[in-house]
Order: sequence, then structure tokens, then C-alpha cells
Amino acid sequence: MTQEDKIISMLDRAEYLYLRHICEPSENSLLLVVEEATINRSKLGEASVSACLFSEILKDASPIEATAGCRTFELRWDRYVAYLVTEELVGSGGDHSDEVYTGNLFRVYSTSHLLNHLARNTGGHIEPLMHYKLICLNHLIDVASYRPPQIRLLDTRSEDGRETKVKAN
Repeated sequence: MTQEDKIISMLDRAEYLYLRHICEPSENSLLLVVEEATINRSKLGEASVSACLFSEILKDASPIEATAGCRTFELRWDRYVAYLVTEELVGSGGDHSDEVYTGNLFRVYSTSHLLNHLARNTGGHIEPLMHYKLICLNHLIDVASYRPPQIRLLDTRSEDGRETKVKAN
């Protein structure tokens, strides 16, 4: 297993992800930064809601956030065909039972609505398209490209909440 395969495995096994940064560093390239998150049980019942009704409902709740040991990942596509960023609540509906993919939070699709759309509405593809999807708490990110992304581990959150840089190979 390569170092990149290990990082992909860590990304896919994360409990939750947040999209933290998205940009096009150069024309038709895409850079995503996602941060791992977990249920912070040390803050049980600390929801900052002033209304009595919600305080009662949330008394046993814990926030989902980056805590000690959570990692940050960078995904870079040197060239993409298309990408779509959807607000998570809106993107979670619909029937997707006919789609075929592997992975959990980092999915690789062999059959998808996006691939079908691109086949119908675009042309001139020089190679088969691949579809990748990141499932984050705040967004769903779909990327179609000819090549997989370059993925690297940027940092890990320390006990004091600061980010510790990890030397990327």
C-alpha cells in the first residue's frame, strides 16, 4: 500500500469531514482542503442555545468539531472536467440507488448521475471520466476528472487545539 493509499484510507475512515477551503490555484485545476471532525464528548450539554425548549432538547448533545488528533487533508486535481459543490442538506435528498461507488466519505463512482449528465451534455472526452465525491457535514463535493487527485496529509490537531504540521512525502 502506497503512502497516498494510506492517506486515502484515513480520509475515507474519518468519522466526519468539514470542507475548509476550495480554490482553483490555476486554470481548470482544483484544490480542496477538508478537516476531520468527531463528536466532542468533553463538551456534552454545552450547546449555546438560550431558548429553554432547545436547551432541554440539547442537554445530552455534543458538538461535532475538530479535536485533538483530527487530521487535515489536501486534495488537488491538476485538471478537472467539472465540479459541483452542494450544500449538504439540499444534496442529501433524491434517489441515488442506481449509482455505484466504493468508499464512504471519499467515494469513487463507476456509475453516477453526474457521469450520465456529462455523457449527455458534453463531448469530446479523450479518456473515460472518473467521478469522485467528498461527503462533508457542510457540503457535498463532486469532481469529474480524467485522473485521481493527489492527496496529502497537511496537519493534525494537537491536544491544545493548534494544528501541527506534518511533513508530506
